[in-house]
Amino acid sequence: MGASVKQERGLSALIVRTVTAVLLGLVFLAGILFGRPLGLAVVVSVVGTLAVAEFFAMSRTERRLPNELFGWVAVAAMPFAAAMYGTFGLTAVISILVIASLLWHLAFRQVRTSDTATTVFGAVYVGFTLSHFVLIRQLDAGTELALATIFSVWANDVFAYLVGSAFGRHKMAPRISPNKSWEGFFAGTLFTVVVWVAVYYVASTGLSLGSLIMIGIIVSIAATVGDLAESRLKREAGVKDSGKNLPGHGGFLDRFDSLILVSIVTYYLLLLSGATVGGP
Repeated sequence: MGASVKQERGLSALIVRTVTAVLLGLVFLAGILFGRPLGLAVVVSVVGTLAVAEFFAMSRTERRLPNELFGWVAVAAMPFAAAMYGTFGLTAVISILVIASLLWHLAFRQVRTSDTATTVFGAVYVGFTLSHFVLIRQLDAGTELALATIFSVWANDVFAYLVGSAFGRHKMAPRISPNKSWEGFFAGTLFTVVVWVAVYYVASTGLSLGSLIMIGIIVSIAATVGDLAESRLKREAGVKDSGKNLPGHGGFLDRFDSLILVSIVTYYLLLLSGATVGGP
């Protein structure tokens, strides 16, 4: 009786998790396929703002008091700045944030250095990095490259979880994320590379097969580092999930921790591999 109830709860949780993931995926796909340039910026802006709100909430458990308004506004603005003005726009928003945060620090004696640093770091960690996903969409063959980026992150997450759960024996970072294994990591890397290799055969990107394989490997590493970094932040804050806004996934920071780091890494890897700005 108890085992049956547990199985039903497990199945119910899996269904909720899957439905949430599918709905989020459809929103991102709509932004990529039909939302250029500002539609995708709207999606990234909403996700980023909700994720940084969770980051600030976690930082408060460690007695840091960031200027959340500054952080929210900066993160919300960054994807639009990227869509309209590229890296120049992102640099401008970061510059304004730093100056505003320093003025805030000077104006109020009770503001500590850790509060100011957390304000700026939270916006950079979430908003600046994730806004590079909008920049990927602005490249030549941007639709295909943005789709490859998000599909490769999904492939990495799914196959690392499936293989790690079934065959994982060698723990990767047991003090940070006990469930992560090297078996899962290599499986995730393999399927991440498969996604980027598929790009070579189905899309005209002008990128070499060797470059795409390299991108796949580094994307897998970046996804893993992004996941582990967020796990470390949660452990320091003493919380299981970054939030409760996404049924079956926890918070937005939990769901997009890999994409946050992958976006900025992939953008510059693509530029180094020969991708150019200005695609349809």
